[in-house]
Amino acid sequence: MATVGTADSGAPAWRGGFGRLWSAAVISRFGDALRTTALPLLAVQLTDDPLVIASVTACGYVPWLLFGLLGGAVADRVDQRRAMWAVDAVRGLLVAAFALAVGLGHASIPLLLALAFLLTTLQTLFDNAATALLPSLVAREALGGANARLMTGQQLAGGLPAGPVVPLLLGVGAFMPFAADAATYLLAAALVASLRILPPEREPRPAGSTLRAEIGEGLRALWRDRVLRPVCLATLLCNIGMGALIGTLVLHVTHWLHAGDAGFAAAMTVYAVGSLVGGFVAQRIARRTGRVRALLLGGTVQTASLLLMGTVRHLGALLAGMLLLGIMGMVWNVHQVTLMQQRSPASMVGRVSSAFRTASTSGAPLGALLGGAVAAAFGLNTPTLLAALLFALAVLSLIPAGKGDVPVVAPQDGPGTAHVTR
Repeated sequence: MATVGTADSGAPAWRGGFGRLWSAAVISRFGDALRTTALPLLAVQLTDDPLVIASVTACGYVPWLLFGLLGGAVADRVDQRRAMWAVDAVRGLLVAAFALAVGLGHASIPLLLALAFLLTTLQTLFDNAATALLPSLVAREALGGANARLMTGQQLAGGLPAGPVVPLLLGVGAFMPFAADAATYLLAAALVASLRILPPEREPRPAGSTLRAEIGEGLRALWRDRVLRPVCLATLLCNIGMGALIGTLVLHVTHWLHAGDAGFAAAMTVYAVGSLVGGFVAQRIARRTGRVRALLLGGTVQTASLLLMGTVRHLGALLAGMLLLGIMGMVWNVHQVTLMQQRSPASMVGRVSSAFRTASTSGAPLGALLGGAVAAAFGLNTPTLLAALLFALAVLSLIPAGKGDVPVVAPQDGPGTAHVTR
């Protein structure tokens, strides 16, 4: 394993493998943002049926529910570096073919649905392989800093530049955002392929071992860990709450607050800015509190923010709440992923990661449906209050995991230990 960074700094070195992985992740996220912004615009040119347009977005969730656990099991079987660059190369070719179809005037709703489904299906392998690969590129004590830098870079690339760039590309032609996305996939594939690391050593699989059995092993490893189990449950509860909030936020802003489209745009911008700030402060919080207590702090602040947004009928309260949600949401994401990487058995990181991601994906659409039902029955601000309740339950579920937590200062950690380190 590479020993990049030190126990004192807890920071990964940019030179070498981590810098290339970071660049690949950020470039690819920028391309994703171009595509996800352009796809709905293309869809509304092809149909005015809201259900059909929503189906394009839904196809980005369904593969995680169908193949998420399978993707994690495969990621633990294969050379993760090769899997990542191969997946990105295939995705680049798929999007390039789609861009060609759009340029020739052959775009259609079935083609959009097929593209969204195939890209997300491939993503189930890529994301789990990437999570499992990172501990091979940076020292154990630098994982938190590496995750913070990766997530902050991806948030910056995906949250801010794509909005103004897409109209410029569309001015050249409807195919251009997709051609640019294809180029980012291929460039990211080249960067990952250039990594020079040895694949992790794995114990030989028992004769007759099946993917189903290996998925079961990963789920049992997650369930047995006294920290990961409550963190996974808390993350699921939070994602249900965020689904309820995001699914109805436009109604909350435009109808309950009467702040219009400008108010909605301001809320989303503030949230993106908060996420960037959270990436910079995540490690500092953990050094003072420990990772589980950082999650407890993040969940508590988010609960208070949601209560503020749901009870105070003023745009300023909404913007303050969204800013805090963004900051603490990023803090949560950084430490949830780092805990999972540090506490999972080395041979099961992909499978434990897939369990987390599958739970997260199932929570968001469930929360969106629940939020819509609550808003229709009890008022447009009630999904925000429902989210506050779910976040409060998440914080309560984390309390047992935090009893042995300590600040991030020690260089050793692993499954079953009483505290979490960098």
